Amino acid sequence: MTVMPPARHRPAAKRPMWIIVLLCLVCVVLIGAYVYPPRHYSQCYLSASSVCTPFKDWLPSIGRREKTDDEIISAAVIRDILGMPMSTSKNPKIAFMFLTPGSLPFEKLWEKFLQGHEGRYSIYVHASRQKPVHTSSLFVGRDIHSDAVVWGKISMIDAEKRLLANALEDTDNQFFVLLSDSCVPLHSFDYVFNYLMGTNISFIDCFQDPGPHGNGRYSLEMLPEIEERDFRKGAQWFAITRRHALLILADNLYYKKFKLYCKPADGRNCIADEHYLPTLFNMVDPGGIANWSVTHVDWSEGKWHPRSYAVADVSYDLLKNITAVDETIHVTSDDKKLVTQKPCLWNGSKSPCYLFARKFYPETLDSLLKIFTSYTSV
Repeated sequence: MTVMPPARHRPAAKRPMWIIVLLCLVCVVLIGAYVYPPRHYSQCYLSASSVCTPFKDWLPSIGRREKTDDEIISAAVIRDILGMPMSTSKNPKIAFMFLTPGSLPFEKLWEKFLQGHEGRYSIYVHASRQKPVHTSSLFVGRDIHSDAVVWGKISMIDAEKRLLANALEDTDNQFFVLLSDSCVPLHSFDYVFNYLMGTNISFIDCFQDPGPHGNGRYSLEMLPEIEERDFRKGAQWFAITRRHALLILADNLYYKKFKLYCKPADGRNCIADEHYLPTLFNMVDPGGIANWSVTHVDWSEGKWHPRSYAVADVSYDLLKNITAVDETIHVTSDDKKLVTQKPCLWNGSKSPCYLFARKFYPETLDSLLKIFTSYTSV
C-alpha cells in the first residue's frame, strides 16, 4: 500500500501593501489637484493654459458640459443676428461716435474732413465729465445723454454701448466708428467711406497675449462661459458693421462676466475695454473681424499709455508714414516679448491699415489744419 505524504500547508502570501498604499496616494493627489488646483496652476484650471499641459495629461478628459439657460438664450439670439442678411440702405452713412471727457479740440479738423459730404455721415458725442463747448456747427446738437466714465472699468463699455444705441436709431447708419477726443483723420472722407463700406467685416483689434497684461488678467470666475483659451486682448477703438453693433447691444451673458470679474484694481488689473469686445467676437464670430483696429496708436515706448504727439512732432512725413503702414504688429507682455506681424488684408488684398490716428495734443490743431489737404491726398 502506497502511503501518501502529508499535505503541505503553504503560508499565506504577503500582500504587497506598499503598492496598494502608493496607488492610493497617487489617486488622492490627482483627485485633490483636479478639484483644488495648486496656486501655480490656478489660472489655467487644468484646461487651457500651456503651463498646465504636463499636468493635464495625467487627468481624465472632461465630457461636454450641459449649457446653462443663459448660454442657450445667448446663442440663439447671436445666431439669428449673425444669420440676418446684411442690411441695406439707399443712403448709407458712417456714424462717427466720439467718446470724450469734455470738449473736442479737433472739431475744426473734423469739419474740414466732413465738409461737402452732408448726408453721408452722422455724429454722436458722449462727454463723460463736462458739457462740451463746440467750435463747429456740425457738432452742435449732437451730444447724447452721458454718464461718468472711469478708465479701465465697465463704465467705459457702457459709454460705448450708449453711443451705439443712439447711432442705431438711424437706420441709414451702416458703419460705426469709435473715436476719442485725441483722434484725427488720416485720409479724405471718400477714401474712408469706400474703405469701410466696401467690406463686410468689422475692424476690432484682437490677439492672444499669454503675459500678465493679457491672460494674466483672466479670472476663473468667468467659467464656465469663458475659458482662458478664449480670452483675448485688443485696443478699444473699433469700426464695426451694423450687424455687429446690434450683437454688442444684445449681449448680456458675456458682458455680465466682465462687469463682475474684470476690474482694474482686483489684483489682476483687468481693463474691461481692452478685453470684452476682443473676447466676445473671438468666441461668437472670429471670422467676421479683421483682428486689427483702423485707428493707429504708437506703443513703441513701452509705457502704460501710448505716445502722444506734440506740435514739434507734427509734419507731413509723420502723417504719410502712418498712412503707409500696411502691417499690424502685436507684442506679448510676457518675458518672451513675442512679436506677431501680419499684413492688413482688405478684401484679400494688402492695404494700408489705418484711417485715423491718436494721441495728438490739442495744440497741434493749427499745424494739422495747414497740412490736412496735402497728407490726405492719395
